Amino acid sequence: MSSPVAVTGQRFGVPAPQFVVSALGVAQILAWGSSYYLLAVLAAPITRETGWPLPWVVGGISLGLLIAGLASPRLGDSIQRYGGRPVLAFSALLLAVGLTGLALASSIVVYLLAWVVIGVGMGAGLYDASFATLGRLYGQRARTAIATLTLFGGFASTVCWPLSAFLVSEFGWRGTCLAYAGVHLLVLLPLYLVGLPRESKREEHRDRPRRGRRGARIDLRQIAAPFALMAAAVTVSAMISTAFSVHLLTILESRGISLSAAVALGALVGPSQVGARAMEMLIGRYHHPIWTLVGSTVLVAVGVGALWMELPLVAVALVLYGGGIGIESIARGTLPLALFGEENYAAIMGRLAMPSLVAQAASPSLGALLIRHFGSGGTLGVLFAVSVVDLLLATALLALVQRRRA
Repeated sequence: MSSPVAVTGQRFGVPAPQFVVSALGVAQILAWGSSYYLLAVLAAPITRETGWPLPWVVGGISLGLLIAGLASPRLGDSIQRYGGRPVLAFSALLLAVGLTGLALASSIVVYLLAWVVIGVGMGAGLYDASFATLGRLYGQRARTAIATLTLFGGFASTVCWPLSAFLVSEFGWRGTCLAYAGVHLLVLLPLYLVGLPRESKREEHRDRPRRGRRGARIDLRQIAAPFALMAAAVTVSAMISTAFSVHLLTILESRGISLSAAVALGALVGPSQVGARAMEMLIGRYHHPIWTLVGSTVLVAVGVGALWMELPLVAVALVLYGGGIGIESIARGTLPLALFGEENYAAIMGRLAMPSLVAQAASPSLGALLIRHFGSGGTLGVLFAVSVVDLLLATALLALVQRRRA
């Protein structure tokens, strides 16, 4: 039976989804742009000014993702029990502190410690936490809200890369970090506090003595098979997308494509993600989210496979890949809601996030090792093989879902 939240949206005085998603959407653009996408623009200026080795500078984001993954289960439990408002507000404070630490860093050790703080902020403030917040607020009605939120997120690099470049040219990389810290305090923190409703703390119901004292306590043994397949599929997809995005220009240049042409081709991935998400929003109501996951893995495998086989339509391959990665974000938020229900959705999202974020942390280094030892062609071959594995995992989950629905 659907919860009162899912039916009426009034259990906690919840405002309309459009209002909440708009607030979260603006926050997602700025949160992604000032954390995950930050070093795409700042890494070179940081290295030039400080003399710190570039791998250590870029390693900050890997450290942050690792910390985000380790913190995600606890953060998911907190959203499950207290709602997303305090956790997301906490993320704005943490990201502001971490970015201030970057701006003031006088050594590589302080710089990396700042990324530890940013990592916790990323775990508390990016997609997984926002999806969990929407699921707790709207229950099964959250599917459309989650899909809409990913549309906002798709513009993070489009908005923040030029903004970061402008800030660096005007104020330097340290001033850019301070400016983003101010954005978190003056824009994101008020957005969370005003745009999200204050929710009641969820306690154990008297008629459910088997549940733990904390509302977020769950028994994964009851959902072991679908949870394991879902976690594996999401993790493999995260590894592919992170390695591919970091090393795409290197791979394209190795095929004799000029840097300017490679940048132009790479720019197709972002709009393809947004376009695929918009299409999924239009047709998503007509199919189970498992088909979104399967479609995502098919598109990624075809796109990466076409690049590996050096088919002439590079642009088409990148559009297919971008579309697959785009709708994977929607499946990541909506499929757990459909499979496991809304009662412990936030806590489950925190546990699903951990392996994928840890995989993202390791993927850039693994991709660099593959390129060093096997070249770009061999790396594409490995990524294609991994994408086929991801397709098989999604297909196995599809068979399990269909068997349970029969």
